[in-house]
Amino acid sequence: MLVYVISIEGKPLMPCKPAKARKLLKNKKAKIVKYEPFTIQLLFECENQVQDCILGIDAGSKHIGMAVITEQGNVLYRAEAELRQDIKENIHTRRRLRRARRNRKTRYRKSRFLNRKRKEGWLPPSIQSRINAHIRLVNDIVKILRKT
Repeated sequence: MLVYVISIEGKPLMPCKPAKARKLLKNKKAKIVKYEPFTIQLLFECENQVQDCILGIDAGSKHIGMAVITEQGNVLYRAEAELRQDIKENIHTRRRLRRARRNRKTRYRKSRFLNRKRKEGWLPPSIQSRINAHIRLVNDIVKILRKT
């Protein structure tokens, strides 16, 4: 298990062992920033020595696997995230409710045909959600570990 460290300027440093983090917290030289994953921020200036890290992503249809390793092969971070599978059903439910709501209205509703075009770069909501999940997870990792 590792404790992730952020410098006083807010830049990510190399992780440390829990014993060192305990000593820093006890001596008031660091403060807790996040509990999951456990991250501390130093309250003093340091040398800011960091190593290059490599992020690997295994993207699946239901799970995302991520790992960050150093050039020497030490694993600094690994995680598995489960993607949402209910988006398509939620859209169908929303569509059913919207149609029922429109059918209850008895006033004349003029036909609309010019609002059917999709914007450039449009993706289905289920795929857009998966892409957003990937981006969010990578951004979370970059906040606690140095990017290369």
